[in-house]
Amino acid sequence: MTETAPATRTPAALAALVPVLRDICGEDGVLTDASRRRTYESDGLTHHRSVPGVVVLPTTAEQVAAVVRLCSDRGVPFVPRGAGTGLSAGALPHAEGVLVVTSRMRRIIEIDVDNECAVVEPGVANLDVTRAAAPHGYYYAPDPSSQQVCSVGGNVAENSGGAHCLKYGFTVNHVRGLDIVTPSGELVSLGGRSPDAPGYDLIGAFVGSEGTLGIATRITVNLTRAPQKTVTLLSAFTSMDAGGRAVSSVIAAGVLPSAMEMMDALAIEAAEKAVACDYPQGAAAVLVVELDGPAAEVDAQLAEVVRLCGEAGSFETRTASGPEERARIWKGRKSAFAAVGRISPAYIVQDGVVPRTALPEVLRRITELSESSGIRVANVFHAGDGNLHPLVLFDDTEPGAADRAEEVSGAILDLCIEHGGSITGEHGVGVDKACKMPRMYGPDDLATFDLFRRSFDPDGIANPDKLLPTPRLCGERPGVRRGVHPLVESGRADQF
Repeated sequence: MTETAPATRTPAALAALVPVLRDICGEDGVLTDASRRRTYESDGLTHHRSVPGVVVLPTTAEQVAAVVRLCSDRGVPFVPRGAGTGLSAGALPHAEGVLVVTSRMRRIIEIDVDNECAVVEPGVANLDVTRAAAPHGYYYAPDPSSQQVCSVGGNVAENSGGAHCLKYGFTVNHVRGLDIVTPSGELVSLGGRSPDAPGYDLIGAFVGSEGTLGIATRITVNLTRAPQKTVTLLSAFTSMDAGGRAVSSVIAAGVLPSAMEMMDALAIEAAEKAVACDYPQGAAAVLVVELDGPAAEVDAQLAEVVRLCGEAGSFETRTASGPEERARIWKGRKSAFAAVGRISPAYIVQDGVVPRTALPEVLRRITELSESSGIRVANVFHAGDGNLHPLVLFDDTEPGAADRAEEVSGAILDLCIEHGGSITGEHGVGVDKACKMPRMYGPDDLATFDLFRRSFDPDGIANPDKLLPTPRLCGERPGVRRGVHPLVESGRADQF
């Protein structure tokens, strides 16, 4: 493909950067043609779009550092991007900035069995870490539904979780060391191979910072020994309340499954149409429970979970007889987000958290919101830790439907906050939820977040307009210092 001259396709401030960027990343590592840049206009949350000013695809940490240093010297914003599977518009490009795509940095540098860790580049797919570790009897525990394609670097940026985070925790619980490029272009190492480095927890601060503190170029992650036995069961219920009772009973009994996932009737319908997962007919809810550990312990826990599900009202419980049946049970759950495309032309994937005890009430309120608005909502969630993923379905060709869907989506987050929860469990804040942050945090909190961010990025060029509310992002009055929303400055964040 012949590219149009950069000066006619990129903003004037970027045109002078392009030759230097090509010197750093090579001809094929810099994209200026409009059609090629448009490929990167959104992440997985497609209703937020912005064509990047220029795209670079570095292959080494030194190239990343040189690109960021150039941006810092010229005052040009940059946005890090991994595989683009994020669901909060956290990797939404800046129209007058540089999009730094790490997908070509995909080496698994080392599987260190003796120290039970792996060293990888940010573009490595999540599941590929497990594939590399499996011959040694280990795996990588964090497992987002997109684990076949999402990158470890993106998981670090968003602090991704997955179905098994109930027992094993989120990405932050599995990162030992990071090599990062700071917003000034400096290469810095945090932590290492030892399980716990002394001093302030900068790794904990960086993981989940959504690209606002820099770009990870090398990541050292924990490897978890494969369990002696793993069992997956599927239990079907005639109501969501009954399924919720089962979840509460299992946790109250002291059983800690590695995963507890629930889907409602609409999500089941979509999964059946997409992947023919053969879940029990007539189920208003299904609960997927996975147990792992020593064989004797798993067998005892399995009997307890089956009993508790029965007492809660399950009308059918299946236990996977082998790896193929286990994969089939999980296929329905793992495909849920994409599957709703079979029953709706458009949808919003939401992500909020509530205490487990609030699940029945919140789910009932979501049903009421759906009925009053005429917007269908399919519920898929990590039941064990109260992480909801409502899928808000709408027809984008119907006038006003998208606005109603956005209202329902926002109201669901309000419900989560009302019940003592959070606006995100694992998808991050990004652009999509930044203006909801003052619902959770007061002015002093947001000002402190901003001060910390500025300690890494005083010029505000690293993934601007993400995570924290800003005037540009939230449509408020101009003339306020970068990074702090005017309502935060005025002490009126509760009016946001």
